[in-house]
Amino acid sequence: MEIEDFLEPIEKSKFKLRNQGHPLLMNESIISYTTQTGFPDLNQADIAIIGVKEDRNGPDNQGCALAPDLVRKHLYQLFQGPFKTRVADLGNIVAGDQVSDTYFAVKTVVSELIKKKVIPLIIGGTQDLTYANYLAYEALGQIINIVSVDPAFDLGMNKEPVITNNNYLSAILTHQPSFLFNYTNIGYQTYFVDQDAVELMEKLYFDTYRLGIVRNSLDEVEPIVRGADLLSFDISAIRRSDAPGNAKASPNGLLGEEACQIVRYAGLSDKLSSIGFYENNPAFDQGEQTAQLVAQMIWYFLDGFYNRKKDMPDRTRKDSGEYLKYVVSIKDFKNEIVFYKSKKSDRWWMEVPCPAGMQVKYERQLLVPCSYNEYQAACQDEIPDKWWQVYQKFM
Repeated sequence: MEIEDFLEPIEKSKFKLRNQGHPLLMNESIISYTTQTGFPDLNQADIAIIGVKEDRNGPDNQGCALAPDLVRKHLYQLFQGPFKTRVADLGNIVAGDQVSDTYFAVKTVVSELIKKKVIPLIIGGTQDLTYANYLAYEALGQIINIVSVDPAFDLGMNKEPVITNNNYLSAILTHQPSFLFNYTNIGYQTYFVDQDAVELMEKLYFDTYRLGIVRNSLDEVEPIVRGADLLSFDISAIRRSDAPGNAKASPNGLLGEEACQIVRYAGLSDKLSSIGFYENNPAFDQGEQTAQLVAQMIWYFLDGFYNRKKDMPDRTRKDSGEYLKYVVSIKDFKNEIVFYKSKKSDRWWMEVPCPAGMQVKYERQLLVPCSYNEYQAACQDEIPDKWWQVYQKFM
């Protein structure tokens, strides 16, 4: 079965574009799946946009299924940046007879795109689609890190029979076999999260960052996002005044500019291989403001992607001369911490020791993205939190 069997073409005539025909519009550079042009040649694409018209497992935010084409309407009207795009719009996955049918379609399409080294960019739909995105990596046999930008953890209540947008993370954590190495939450708001959930995250050695910490040190988000294979963005993480199109929109949250910066960091990451934007609900939007913001976030992701440095170190490259190597001894700690700094981008990584029998399985997790601040902390005899959490998972 071809992936186009899961997808329906879009109707660009519905978008009513301004400046239609201008050669520098995204409308002119995106290769779209329409009835007139047929299915795009994926050999000509770096990134593939997929709309998913599914919101049945998001009972508290019904209406998100209508978001994909509205986001396209505004994305297609943006001008290209200082980069040459190779983006294909593959149309929409229509909701199946059962939600599980939609999940299967998302899993299949995403898996095939990643195999072809094309990054799937999902426009939902509700955030439970992250579970289907995760299943694509199971099909690939790849252990991954997930980063979610979300005001809550989406663990739900115990023994809920149906996967929803509020408990999909529990479904990921309990799925067997597990292909999840690390989960990171960016921007949670403490009054939306019970303390048992916070303690569970700590016990699992997962990373969580409160909204205030993120906003005070946005540049420190870059290495956090750089470690992700999959990024899931819940639009309710953005404050209502900037993104009203969500039934759970809150007065507090990220600014629109901060959301754009975070997804640009995601685009810059050599490791990231899929991204999704969820919970945009046109029924609650005002003047299509949220759809416009999501379109601009996608633009910033493309800007990041086409500025990738391709300098992620690995087992074969880390001693190649492309990096500066720093070895830090911590007082009263048996392990030295080895840092690598890219000569190309000045970005930092730290190496976490792993038992010999586990090195092949976890090869992609041994070098943890970090910042210069974490190197400085190590020089002051402080073990960086991210290093310690990964180290504990190997022990």
